[in-house]
Amino acid sequence: MTTISETYIENRERIQPNDTNNYDTAHGGNVAKWMDEVGAMSAMRHAGETCVTARINSLDFERPIPRGDVCVIESYAYATGRTSIRVRLRAFREDPRTGDRERTTESYFVFVAVDDEMRPTPVPDLRVGGDRCRELRDEALAGENNG
Repeated sequence: MTTISETYIENRERIQPNDTNNYDTAHGGNVAKWMDEVGAMSAMRHAGETCVTARINSLDFERPIPRGDVCVIESYAYATGRTSIRVRLRAFREDPRTGDRERTTESYFVFVAVDDEMRPTPVPDLRVGGDRCRELRDEALAGENNG
């Protein structure tokens, strides 16, 4: 059984010209794609199975990510159902020179574990393995309930 903190993944994408919109900032579709990919990795790390996106709760773009900055995606699983895994996702803009960060986007995704025939398959319970796990879970549940 996996702990919440074992599903924690942080990934980075440098915002290149091909990633931008008319305002020279990260295209929202790219940010959503990166969040979906990293979220699936957290879900699969827990399930030990392929996971597909079943639901994306509100996807709030709070501020842009300028070309040249880094988009940092933070993801972790915080709850499970019979075949589903709920994952909290946040994106940040990060200055590559200083490391200064600012949250830009937040959402909660639901992934479903599937077998080789693409049929939903059961997932194990997610274990809360200590203070860090409790903190991550509580933050996700509070944010999910306020969103």
